[in-house]
Amino acid sequence: MADKKQSPNKSTNSQPLADSSSPSQTLPTTAATATSSAAARKKLTLIPLIFLIYFEVAGGPYGEEPAVQAAGPLLAIVGFIVFPFIWSVPEALITAELSTAFPGDGGFVIWADRAFGPFWGSLMGTWKLLSGVINIAAFPVLCIDYIKKIAPPLESGWPRRIAVFSSTLLLALLNYVGLTIVGYVAVVLAFLSLLPFILMTFIAIPKIHPHRWLSFGDKGVKKDWNLYLNTLFWNLNFWDNVSTLAGEVENPQKTFPMALFVSVIFTCVSYLIPLLAVIGAVDVEQSAWGSGFHAQAAGIIAGKWLKILLEIGSCLSGIGLFEAQLSSSAYQILGMAEIGILPKFFASRAKWFNTPWIGIVICTAISLAVSYMNFTDIVASANFIYSLGMLLEFSAFIWLRWKHPGIKRPFQVPLRLPALIVMCLIPSAFLVVLMVFTHKMVLVVSAIMTAAGIVWFGVMKICKNKKILEFNPPLDAIEES
Repeated sequence: MADKKQSPNKSTNSQPLADSSSPSQTLPTTAATATSSAAARKKLTLIPLIFLIYFEVAGGPYGEEPAVQAAGPLLAIVGFIVFPFIWSVPEALITAELSTAFPGDGGFVIWADRAFGPFWGSLMGTWKLLSGVINIAAFPVLCIDYIKKIAPPLESGWPRRIAVFSSTLLLALLNYVGLTIVGYVAVVLAFLSLLPFILMTFIAIPKIHPHRWLSFGDKGVKKDWNLYLNTLFWNLNFWDNVSTLAGEVENPQKTFPMALFVSVIFTCVSYLIPLLAVIGAVDVEQSAWGSGFHAQAAGIIAGKWLKILLEIGSCLSGIGLFEAQLSSSAYQILGMAEIGILPKFFASRAKWFNTPWIGIVICTAISLAVSYMNFTDIVASANFIYSLGMLLEFSAFIWLRWKHPGIKRPFQVPLRLPALIVMCLIPSAFLVVLMVFTHKMVLVVSAIMTAAGIVWFGVMKICKNKKILEFNPPLDAIEES
């Protein structure tokens, strides 16, 4: 998904920042894209990148069922058709444009820094990193929840704690071995986790009654719009996460936009087709459509064997989600160090595998800590600060188009500024609505996380000014070199 303007062995750092009216204006990548070691690293190619994006966003139709429970079959189907145009497509287009204009591992941190300065770049990094690593914590727990069905001792107590700890470390080890390996593992995991849905869809075809697709739900059941919108949002979100891998992609100026284009279509189809099959083939009360109902539907449609396969697929999907999101978070830390927001040692790479081992350790440690907490409010707060980050991201995109129209963009959203503003205002309004209806504890925890990010920026600034720690030069300094 990442996109570069030049081949990976050529530096853009020596090019001065041109006047904003210049058609050839470029802005720098992070340091990794300008070093000879970057050229020697194995890069992500199109197919692995598509499936990394897929696991950043979805990982399969697991979790789409509450949309039916909340608003009925018809609105659930309409939601998964319409919502991608409101949210997924704009977010993917912005990611494609900015990742090709700024092809570095910092991703959205670089965008905010270039638009509004290092404070906002640092705060963006705090918001996105915390939301990412907190969400990561849920995936090993999900895997253990499925394994405990055949190993009951893992349900609670020390066996469960040890299982969560060991599985988290084991999954993190795969990230340490290499991003290209993670990419190819994502391809295999996607096939295996989707296979039960493919089988279920074909078996369901003779049993489908199309009139069920037109149902507004059971009579007397009140629509739960909050659940409905949140289900759509969190199943079709996080397209920008892959931007932090921009420095690790081969021929990104072509690969990144194509990978995003294919993954948007693939993800939306993977949600919609199983949903149509299950709604059409299974006649149950609307209240039955809770999380995990697809497994129950598989049992109804084909028998217990498919139910078990689908549960195994859910576990494999959780592994893919963990690996993809840990990769993005770890490379985000590396990218922030490369542009001088974090100390230089945070950009260290493993000697054998050239992976961001410090970022992997930090993200794994935080996710482990969160996994042992009662983290309902923490996860909700992580989602809240992610929404803040997205509002900042939309603002940075518009600002850079307005103030720096001459930046060389290998891929550019084919709209003029007024249309781009409308494109960003629609999902921004949706974010504001979701944030307004959150509860007070989420606001408090989110405020604490944000305050911690502001304090962290201040501490890093002191360390930089007093030369307590060594930092890479900031982007402005790189531009002037």
